[in-house]
Amino acid sequence: MVSTLHYPVNQEGHLTIAGADAVELAKEYGTPVIAYNIDLVRQRARKFKDTFDELNVKSQVAYASKAFSSIAIYQVMKEEGLSLDVVSGGELYTALKADFPPDKIHFHGNNKSYQELEMAFDANIGCIVVDNFDELLTLRQLTKERKQRMAILLRVTPGIEAHTHTYITTGQQDSKFGFDLGNGQADEAFRLVYDDEYIEVLGLHCHIGSQIFETNGFVAAAEKLLLKMQQWNETYQYTCPVLNLGGGFGIRYTDEDEPLSPEIYVKEMVLAIKRLSNESAFPLPEIWIEPGRSLVGDAGTTLYTIGSQKKIPGTRHYVAVDGGMSDNIRPALYQAKYDAKVANRMTAPTNHIVTIAGKCCESGDKLIEDLSIPEVQTGDILAMFSTGAYGYAMASNYNRLPRPAVVFVEGGQSQLVIRREVYEDIVRNDLSLYESEEK
Repeated sequence: MVSTLHYPVNQEGHLTIAGADAVELAKEYGTPVIAYNIDLVRQRARKFKDTFDELNVKSQVAYASKAFSSIAIYQVMKEEGLSLDVVSGGELYTALKADFPPDKIHFHGNNKSYQELEMAFDANIGCIVVDNFDELLTLRQLTKERKQRMAILLRVTPGIEAHTHTYITTGQQDSKFGFDLGNGQADEAFRLVYDDEYIEVLGLHCHIGSQIFETNGFVAAAEKLLLKMQQWNETYQYTCPVLNLGGGFGIRYTDEDEPLSPEIYVKEMVLAIKRLSNESAFPLPEIWIEPGRSLVGDAGTTLYTIGSQKKIPGTRHYVAVDGGMSDNIRPALYQAKYDAKVANRMTAPTNHIVTIAGKCCESGDKLIEDLSIPEVQTGDILAMFSTGAYGYAMASNYNRLPRPAVVFVEGGQSQLVIRREVYEDIVRNDLSLYESEEK
């Protein structure tokens, strides 16, 4: 086995994923296909958990499953002892189908429906992360009607703007998420429920953004949240046992990205919280975090088959693949950057600058601009890296394209975990205008 930059290559000059030949994966499962290196997913999960254990801190590491939700990935997280963050009834349903322990499920979202909340109560999940006053009042009603207790976290916006894209910052004051920490909303929410008969306030939650490459924002958020919990302790003699700092830990998409290791994120947060706890004489809370992208993002690689090409002399060379914004909308949505290689020609000279175009009927369906690759021809396999988060999760049937297959690769062995959609799936819920006549 040899290596080309970050990517392992076998003796045939093919890319490998968790020990499996990527070209053979493309042949076996067809393209587009998203192949996950589950060895890497497990390694990351253990690094987060083990670092908390080494620092002797009570914790929960919850997989933020909006990054990629499926029965199989939930089963992997269950095997690794993680908790689970869901944001919809559909994700909760999937988690229950995966037999994920309900007491380790945390339900997020800024507009949970009454039916979704009832579903959470029926499953007796571990925690609901409350986002607004409407939800808080609904929860009070539900708990009293059902005479059923529920643990909650109050999500707050700490007024911290992470260094990331505008669309994926969530901790600043102008956000659709959470109670504002600075204008008294969080205090009012706490007063409504801290002594409620059926609601247990575990503590505070925040999420300051995504794709964050430094720890200062997390430390600043911890300071603000811990100070507020200390104030409530002094005023109401109520000790919140949990501090949840969310996720947003960055990954490598291109050589421009320099992410920190899981250990560094955890150590910096824990050390800061321990220091603040000692200074304020406030009991050290249990620390929860919610990695999503950092668990599965760079573990995923999308394999495409190269199709047509268009050369515009002096302007651009387009190379089209058999997927695009229907399976990865991030480049079109917020100019996300990716790296890619020709999986069957990993050791060939990269002497052509091209733009990778998708097959959707949109001029903006361009996956990568100015990519350096070898000369290619129809049938070559393009491997686009770090597509494991918010690729399949945000996939659509735009242009009535079927969504891709998903395979897990572990120890050189692959397994299909999501079947490729077929055209019958596309029309499954369609009704004929003449249905009654046809009957």
